[in-house]
Amino acid sequence: MVRASALLGLTGLLAAYFAASESLPNYSLWPEVIWLAVVLMPATFALVGLALPARNMLGDTRLAWGVVGLGAATAALELTGLDVAANFTKLAAVTLAGWWFIHFFEAVSWVVLVALLIIPVDIFSVARGPTKVIVEQKPELFDVLSVAFPIPGEHNSAELGLPDVLFFALFLAAAERFELRVGWTWLAMALSFGATLAGAVWLEVAGLPALPLLSVTFVAVNADLLWKAYRARRSIV
Repeated sequence: MVRASALLGLTGLLAAYFAASESLPNYSLWPEVIWLAVVLMPATFALVGLALPARNMLGDTRLAWGVVGLGAATAALELTGLDVAANFTKLAAVTLAGWWFIHFFEAVSWVVLVALLIIPVDIFSVARGPTKVIVEQKPELFDVLSVAFPIPGEHNSAELGLPDVLFFALFLAAAERFELRVGWTWLAMALSFGATLAGAVWLEVAGLPALPLLSVTFVAVNADLLWKAYRARRSIV
């Protein structure tokens, strides 16, 4: 009950901020970066952490239908110009997708393998691949395929691609399923997005791949537990 109340309360606060962000005072660059990296992004992904127990309650079938339903709701909301609501349903849809995918991983070593493999894939995609093409040539499509974090006092937003959100949800669900450090995993991964944002601003580039640092933080926070799980699995085999 307390968790559900916290989830609803935080959703309301975030929705109010998202709706009123353009009317808020505008600050200089680095205070805005700190706000996004240390407050807004972690607060938004706290929704994923607070809702995590629902993963086991829903089951595979309901998760799959939830993705479909929330995806349809997102499309309808965006077509009617309700961007703030669409941002939340989009976050929820991709989160459920990440939770659904975790059921295909029979061992935590599979999750680690995926975490390592997506690093070069994401780097290539952002540097020379489809992400670069979409961001530079079809920014309106990237808006659809991302979750926005509005900058106070501006019409602009920082954006995270949907794969970044999906893997955040998947790794967090993996931490719960395989008895890793759920709280520390959530905190480290949420802050990793802010660190990537700060790096992009510092380097004065349009964006940096977010999945490499996300993957590194997931593995680093749980390194000893992952090693124990690997050795235990080898001893059984």
